[in-house]
Amino acid sequence: MTSLVLHKISDSTGETLDVVARACLVQFSDVKVIEKRWSMVRNGEQIDCILAEIEKNPGFIIFTLVDDGLTEKLVYGCKKLQVPCVDLLNPVLGQLGNYLGIARGRRPGSQHVLDADYFSKIAALHFVLAHDDGQSLQDIDDADVVLMGVSRTTKTPTCIYLANRSIKAANVPIVPGMTVSDEILKAKRPLIVGLTKDPRRLVQIRRQRLKMQGHLEQSDYVDLDAVAQEIREAKRLYAQNGWPVIDVTRKSVEETAATILNLYNERLEASY
Repeated sequence: MTSLVLHKISDSTGETLDVVARACLVQFSDVKVIEKRWSMVRNGEQIDCILAEIEKNPGFIIFTLVDDGLTEKLVYGCKKLQVPCVDLLNPVLGQLGNYLGIARGRRPGSQHVLDADYFSKIAALHFVLAHDDGQSLQDIDDADVVLMGVSRTTKTPTCIYLANRSIKAANVPIVPGMTVSDEILKAKRPLIVGLTKDPRRLVQIRRQRLKMQGHLEQSDYVDLDAVAQEIREAKRLYAQNGWPVIDVTRKSVEETAATILNLYNERLEASY
């Protein structure tokens, strides 16, 4: 297996680098990645320390620095060390500034200013946590999105991802032998989406979870026939209520969330 040392250098939190790196590395599944993260880099002394570490552990460098002086120092240092160094931010900022005819700002971390969007995301995250796993159904009509699904269909992580897009999401488990509450069936405001997954894959995931918890006994929770019946009943519920369905078997959380956002936006546009 090929190994890669990836140095991520940012004058802020490094979240932009994380997103780009994750999107790129998923295309190289056979590569073992060793990540070196450098955040809040604001002066030349820090660049010197980073270059010293890169010399000891050379690899691929990606960075987001808005200070031209620090950028030049890093790029020159990497050139001397003969390691690739990719600026992810400044080329786009430069082209955008040229197009707009406006000089760009040079405030490190300015994308993380505590503005209305930030507080909207925090409020959405609080909503997700308060409405995880079927909690607080009395105000479920305040949700933007409600995810339905049997156990281990990525409901919670998808809700958390949606919260980062300022979407107030709740999730409700579908449990064999239990009816869905009237609060869900009568909800008018939220987009309700049903999640499903291939039964064989679902059994594998559930077995792995039980193994991690030290529970190895056989039960309907990991019986293929019982799980397949769970999925069939869930799909029947979705069809009866006209809820859109997403098969998450081969989807990442990001892909599932993107599909949900498309459905949500289409619903908003249709209501105008």
